Amino acid sequence: MAAPLAPRRGAGAASQRWLALLPLLLLARPAGALLEGLYCGTRDCYEVLGVSRTAGKAEIARAYRQLARRYHPDRYRPEPGDEGLGRTPQSAEEAFLLVATAYETLKDEDTRKDYDYLLDHPEEYYSHYYHYYRRRLAPKVDVRVVILVSVCAISVFQFFSWWNSYNKAISYLATVPKYRIQATEIAKQQGLLKKAKEKGRSKKSKEEIRDEEENIIKNIIKSKIDIKGGYQKPQIRDLLLFQIILAPFHLCSYVLWYCRWIYNFNIKGKEYGEEERLYIIRKSMKMSKSQFDSLEDHQKETFLKRELWIKENYEVYKQEQEEELKKKLASDPRWKRYRRWMKNEGPGRLTFVDD
Repeated sequence: MAAPLAPRRGAGAASQRWLALLPLLLLARPAGALLEGLYCGTRDCYEVLGVSRTAGKAEIARAYRQLARRYHPDRYRPEPGDEGLGRTPQSAEEAFLLVATAYETLKDEDTRKDYDYLLDHPEEYYSHYYHYYRRRLAPKVDVRVVILVSVCAISVFQFFSWWNSYNKAISYLATVPKYRIQATEIAKQQGLLKKAKEKGRSKKSKEEIRDEEENIIKNIIKSKIDIKGGYQKPQIRDLLLFQIILAPFHLCSYVLWYCRWIYNFNIKGKEYGEEERLYIIRKSMKMSKSQFDSLEDHQKETFLKRELWIKENYEVYKQEQEEELKKKLASDPRWKRYRRWMKNEGPGRLTFVDD
């Protein structure tokens, strides 16, 4: 029986050395793990700060402050061993920027996770670029805050724009004799004009008294006039901000209204009421609610008398309106001049002037 082989000399010591180096080999970074243009470039951010991958935030911050004081361009003084960062920097500014980049990378937990993932998975080349630039280019402010501020700004602009249009409409109506005379009579009956003159006899000039009387007339017009359409008095509920807030309520109301419409008129076959008839007429005319509300009451009564909610009646009415418009344009001298110009010198004709 053969004797067992004796172990070779030094085999135990070699195996012990390999076991000691095993953790370092497992943590070793492949050569292609560091990419130019990402984080610290081809330098290891941990090596730049002189810390290990298990270092905490306090240790990283302390190392950064020490290196920042040492390599600050305004305080830097060359010392032996300045190439301790691995490569000799061309200037103190480059070293300072590299230290700052390493600290910015490691101080944030999410960015540090991405960087550690880069070290452990160097083969995912495009994924590293995506995560790096996604965090770098991501907005610093919450998008929801930006949207809220934008909506509020638009709503404020809407309110002041509508209020300006409303004041312009009131100022115009104050110059129309029909409304101005009525407002003046109401002011006289209420004694507002006399009070303005009595208050300003000794203290105010004639121009100030006139301005005060003008404001009284405008206020009476505001209280008596009913403006509809684009120049109506602005309402808070019409602003974009409140429209967005009330959007779920409006959506639910519309769904409920539509279901009720289908049930009452399509399934049960009920007759349309006045409100429903006007709604169908407005949809046939392709008018918005504000446009339709701005029509005179006698026009809406005419629509109802002619039963324009019925499609055939509306088609007849539409043809009549088109024929009436053609007659008006045919009798309009400006329209005649325009047609002569289009025929003689308008588009599709070249004229050569021979001097």
